[in-house]
Amino acid sequence: MQLKTTKDRILDLLKREVRMTVGALSERLEITDMAVRKHLSAMEKDGLIATEEIRQPMGRPVQSYTLSAKGELLFPKSYEGLSVEFLQDIQALYGSKSVEQLFQNREKRLTKEYTLRMQKKSHQERMQEIQTIQNEKGYMADITKIDDNSYELIEYNCPIMTVAKEYKVACKCETSMFKNVLQTENVNRTSCKTEGNDHCRFQISF
Repeated sequence: MQLKTTKDRILDLLKREVRMTVGALSERLEITDMAVRKHLSAMEKDGLIATEEIRQPMGRPVQSYTLSAKGELLFPKSYEGLSVEFLQDIQALYGSKSVEQLFQNREKRLTKEYTLRMQKKSHQERMQEIQTIQNEKGYMADITKIDDNSYELIEYNCPIMTVAKEYKVACKCETSMFKNVLQTENVNRTSCKTEGNDHCRFQISF
């Protein structure tokens, strides 16, 4: 999603941070609280955001804003030819192992695609390329360098979320693919959107 308007920037921040107050949005956007509230009011009327009350140890509760289901739909969703119903039909006809084989075949195709773009790259360049590829595919990925040999990869969006929630093998195959492409066994998924976490996070070391 191209960030052009204040509305787009608010949507992007809520996608990344999950929930934010008016004050936090005002600080990040560098505009007044009043301007933020004006945008939030319009977005709430459009059904793009929802509000939550956060209780404080002292004083009144604070209003927090999150993306609504409708707001989530504005971000990339690509099932890459897969659908839950289609996979369920295959499982009913041929058993669960046949579905696992489909995801493994997909993993092999992606591994080949990614590997072609990793040739003659250093560890850091590979991580940057992973970020670039995942962003091209709609994952809203960010890379943070922890030390000379360690990185954290965060995926703020999951384009195949509906499929992955039903078939966790999709997540296992993604982790396996990262190991093969980055040529390291030290790829650990520390949180996953399919398990109710806000984002998918990976700790990667070489």
